[in-house]
Formats: sequence, C-alpha cells, structure tokens
Amino acid sequence: MSTFWAGQGLAVGPGPDGKWHYRRSLASRVILLTMLTVGLAVALVAITAYVTTRIQMQHSLDNSLLERAHYAAKTEVVFESNIPPWALGAADVRIAFLSAEGNGRVLDTGPDIELGPPELAVARGESDSSIRTIEIDGDRYRVAAVPTQSDGYALVIAQSLDDQDRILRRLGWVTIAFGGIGVLAAGMAGWLVASNGLRPVRRLTSSVERIARTEDLTVLPVEGDDEVARLATAFNQMLIALDASRVRQRQLVADASHELRTPLTSLRTNIDLLTMSGDLSSIPPKAREELMEDIRAQIEELTTLIGDLTELARDEPVAPTVEAVDLADVVDHAVQRVRRRAPSVTFEVFTRPWWVVGEAPALERAVTNLLDNAAKWSPDGGLVTVRLSDGVLTVDDQGPGIPEDERARIFDRFWRSATSRTLPGSGLGLAIVRRVAERHAGTVQATENVGGGARLVLKLPGTEKMDA
Repeated sequence: MSTFWAGQGLAVGPGPDGKWHYRRSLASRVILLTMLTVGLAVALVAITAYVTTRIQMQHSLDNSLLERAHYAAKTEVVFESNIPPWALGAADVRIAFLSAEGNGRVLDTGPDIELGPPELAVARGESDSSIRTIEIDGDRYRVAAVPTQSDGYALVIAQSLDDQDRILRRLGWVTIAFGGIGVLAAGMAGWLVASNGLRPVRRLTSSVERIARTEDLTVLPVEGDDEVARLATAFNQMLIALDASRVRQRQLVADASHELRTPLTSLRTNIDLLTMSGDLSSIPPKAREELMEDIRAQIEELTTLIGDLTELARDEPVAPTVEAVDLADVVDHAVQRVRRRAPSVTFEVFTRPWWVVGEAPALERAVTNLLDNAAKWSPDGGLVTVRLSDGVLTVDDQGPGIPEDERARIFDRFWRSATSRTLPGSGLGLAIVRRVAERHAGTVQATENVGGGARLVLKLPGTEKMDA
C-alpha cells in the first residue's frame, strides 16, 4: 500500500523487499522538504505573531477602557441626566448607566446595549469592575463596567471591536502573503541548492554509468574533501579492487589454459601413438608399459590440476567438517602417500602430538603438498626431513633452494620460477597450502635451510593434549 502526496507526484511505499522506497529524484525531495520546512516555520511564526498581537491589542484596549471608565465615573452625574458621551471625553465609545435594580439607560440614540449579570454585580457593589465582549446588532463590542460616585449605579463603556478586527484581518492577510512569498523563495533556494550541491553527485552518476557501459575502470577525479569526495574516493578504491580482480581472473584463465594444454597435448600424443599402432600386441611390452604409465601419470596430473583449480575457485569451502585433528597423524599419513609417489627420496620424520581444530582432509592435503614440493626438488637419493613440534611443521629438502626474492611469491597461484617450468606441477600446490593455513588461523613461509635446500614452515594454533 502506497501513500501519495497530492499535487507533488511523490509516492512512498514498501518495495518487494519490504523496505521503503522513494519514487522521486533527490533534487525534488530536497526542494520539497525545504518548502515544507520553511512553510511550517512560517506558519508557526505567523500564528505566534497573530496570537501575540491579538492578546496585546486586547490587553491594551481593556486597560484603556477601564482607565477611561474610572475617570468618567469620578464625574458627578445623575442617572436620569442626558449627557452625550463626548462630554465625558469618550466620543469613540458608547456610554450607559445601570442601576442596582437592573434599570439601564444609554446616553446616545444607538441600539440598546444588552447588559447582564457582570455589570449588575458592579452596580450592586458586588464587584469592583467587569469587562467582556458582547454583540450589539451583529457588531462585536468590548464592554467595561465600573461603579460610579453615586451608590447603586454602574457606568458602562462599550467600544466597537471593528477597528481591532480589521487590523487583525489585515495582519492575517499580510502574514499569509509573506508566508507564501517565503515558501516560494524557499523553493527557489532549495532548487539552487539541489542544482549546485548535487552537481558533483550527477557527475559521479554519469561517470559510473559510463563505466558500466564501457567497462573502462579508469579512476575518477576527486575534488574537495566533502561527503561526495569521500564517495568518489571509495568508488575509486572499488574500481582499483575490481580492476585487480579482473586482472587476476584473466591471469587465472590464461594460466589454467596453459597448464591444462601441456598434459592434454601429451595425453593426445600418446593416444595417437596407440591409435596408429592398431594392434597393441605389435608394441613391445616394455614400450607399451611405459606408454600406459605415461598416460596414467598425465591423467593423474590432470586430475590433480582440476582438483586444485576447483579448490581455489571456491569462495568458501563446501560443508566443512570441523573436528579435533592430531597433526602428527596427518603428517604420518601424508608421508606414506608421498613415499609411494617418490620412492627415490628418503623421508626422515620427527613428530610430537599437536591437536588442531579444523578440517582433516584440507590439512592432509596441505601437508601432502608441502611434502610433494620437497620431493620434487630433492635429487634421487635425497633426504627430506619433516619435524613437527609445538604446532610448527618444518619440511627441509636438499634441492637447489629458493632465492630470497622468490620466497614470498611461491605461494601465489600459478606462479612458477623459471627453473621449475620444465618440471611437472601446476603452480597451485603451495597456494592451496597458504589458503588452508589462513583458514585455520595459521601461517606458512619459506626460509633458507642451513644444510642447503629449501625450508617450508607451517604454523598452526592448537594444543599438545586433547581435552577429554
């Protein structure tokens, strides 16, 4: 259900998401709110001024009437005398006398003045004075009554309120006129403010629309240090992050296609050889065995590469199972697996129990990747030393080592040094290690092995003993 403000074309109402939305531009809302604010302020001031003026005029008239009535009451007059009002210095008023018995007499030829209990109480001495508003032939009068020098009489003075009402009507119309002019001026001021103040917003909107249309992620110029400048700065930061994300995405696609092309080409070549040979029995057993082993290795490499890509492509792990895991057992299982894949490398393992709360498959994959990396770089008959103590897993190999300027980059996706491009691998294994470490609030880094080769260190928070 929407609520419409007639004449303004403004509609507000709940949208499909249950939130309230405006259907007018920001500039029109600024103008409308400015006019409403000024209109309410003018109305409040006008009402206050009108009421205050009326009260003050009424108070002044009452004081004047009572003062004149007391002055006139000091004159020795007789109830039956026919004295014109001007003789008592009251030519602008009507004068009447009222006796204690209720008999009244007006000193002019105008219509009778209908006096009541307030004036009668003054004539009887029950009240010092009275003042009130009455109507005489449809005209409003202010009537004041005071006792006279002669006991049992009250002097009544009635003055028309036409002049006062006329002044108040003029004041009301003048206030309305100036209020209308003020509202119009406020509308113009609101339009100027909206036009000038929202010009940077319109420029920013045009730039954003251009970026959405052209996909040109060039940063926007920032002027000043106000809210619009802060918005433009934040938008520039978003553009920089978006551009970096797009570059990473393109690099990911390029690297993935490159990494997938190599094993696919080799696999297709081997399959073509098998196809051209026709009868497999014509191929020597040893050559056939080497060919099938090569195909199996390429399929495993493809499977590993696709698994690595899938793992890194996820923003969040799918339905992880978190449990207490003994990292020593994880290391033992990983060493057994890698030993089968690298029989020419000797593994020396020293572990102490270390319990980690996390995902056992992810942890085993990370440890396996560290060991695979060490086995790949170790020479035939080389030694890989694995130590686990107090949550620090150290893997030392006897390979050529990692140059200092490359140690921080080996954990990037698809990054491979120039010397490793001829070796098998996708460049994703150590990136997965870093991701698993960060997911378990740990760290991984590469340092120099004092005995030669490389040293990779994985640190994971945990405890030596598992709570019962």
